[in-house]
Amino acid sequence: MPEPSRRLTMAQALIAFLQQQYVERDGVQQPFFAGCFGIFGHGNLAGIGQALQQSPGFRYYQSRNEQAQVHIATSYAKMNNRLQTFACTSSIGP
Repeated sequence: MPEPSRRLTMAQALIAFLQQQYVERDGVQQPFFAGCFGIFGHGNLAGIGQALQQSPGFRYYQSRNEQAQVHIATSYAKMNNRLQTFACTSSIGP
């Protein structure tokens, strides 16, 4: 029997999707996204911010610079043999 559908905002669906991404190596499965870096402003605050607040298991780290958060996510991925990384979100920027 199929699961009943549930109503989600786009941001809630996005966070739920990110939480369901897994990678497997040598029979060991782990979440692909360790959390999320972000800078809130404009539409980013109400949507994704609320969805992150409703998902306490998905860690959020506030950053001040878009480029820095991407460099951190890339470095984290390299240190974890590309088995895990961070999602990055920003209101506007490069």
